[in-house]
Amino acid sequence: MFQTAFTLTLTQFARTLSLPERLQRSPLRNLTLEALRQRNTALDALFYDIKVITPEEAFYLSGSLAAEGSIMIVPPSGGGAIILCETLEECALRGGGDARALAVAGIGGSALGAAAFARNVADAIDTPVAVVVSGYGLADIVTEAVGGHFFFGHLRGLRPVFQMLDDLAGRPKFGAADKSDSETASRTSLDTRTVRALLAEPRFSFRLLAGHSKGNLVISAALHELCKQDQVGAETLAKRLKIVTIGARIAMPPVFSDIVDVIGEWDWFGEMNSRPFISADQRIPHAWHHTNTDLAGHLPVTAVLKEILAKATISEETEAAPALHVVAEPQASNAQTNAAALPSSKRPTRRPATVDKVKEAFSEKTLRDLPPVQTDRSSEMQPPKPH
Repeated sequence: MFQTAFTLTLTQFARTLSLPERLQRSPLRNLTLEALRQRNTALDALFYDIKVITPEEAFYLSGSLAAEGSIMIVPPSGGGAIILCETLEECALRGGGDARALAVAGIGGSALGAAAFARNVADAIDTPVAVVVSGYGLADIVTEAVGGHFFFGHLRGLRPVFQMLDDLAGRPKFGAADKSDSETASRTSLDTRTVRALLAEPRFSFRLLAGHSKGNLVISAALHELCKQDQVGAETLAKRLKIVTIGARIAMPPVFSDIVDVIGEWDWFGEMNSRPFISADQRIPHAWHHTNTDLAGHLPVTAVLKEILAKATISEETEAAPALHVVAEPQASNAQTNAAALPSSKRPTRRPATVDKVKEAFSEKTLRDLPPVQTDRSSEMQPPKPH
């Protein structure tokens, strides 16, 4: 716990030092939001495993804690320093093409929390991970005021509506800010547009898409937009992409069928923001919503991802794209290690769900006694379309 407190204190101190420079651009906006951004950074320190971020990296990220849409390339622990990129082009030039996974965090939306979540994912697959910062701006204040923080899964259309407030207040342009037309920009948030642009960009070849909490909502909105703009490209992406949602079950487009929904056994917050017709594939015993391993009741992201990927079977028709390598636990057998790569094709079709099965899946007896149920998302009710 000391390392978590030290990393948070260092980040906030460095953030304070950079305030005069940031006030030179949009002073009223930055003064209005700074206290809330500091609060959200503290929230991320509780919910994410920030001790995996080195003091040098924390200092480096402090000036961009709320840079919505910015991209970071996060290597595994001990594999190098975090690289912060302002645009897709910069990400591609600085090694983003080597990343085989894309992560999106939630909760406070700070760069510190996003980097910590991405490092947990990188430690599971032993390769660099790209992560998009959600940030915190004027749109988030309005959304939070009407309950968006607690009901983000059901009020997902509100935040994009208020994005114009940030644009009018002089928000810095990161990520895919200049790559979307005005009609799309008015309906989607900047972090969503950046995720969609990364997935559609041929220079990147992601095979794993991991989200936590509100980050799953961003992923869902990005995939729905991608399907509407390029159905053929979305189908091609779906053949190689594995999606792991942690802490909230959000409906994805039917074409994406290789999905694993993970939630903690005690995670009432995640259940409150999840779609009730989607059953959990894996429930982590004695786990709540946070992933900070310093606190009791945490959901261990690295260990859970290793287990999920180790269970995945490799198809005989292996595609040319390299598979992710998963770090085997010291006690793991050779058979587990060899089976730890991501599959290059979709899993067998899930069984269709009926109303009775859904009720049974959420009953107390079923959740306690039965193993995770795999269901066919393509036969479920159509998910709500993003506004």
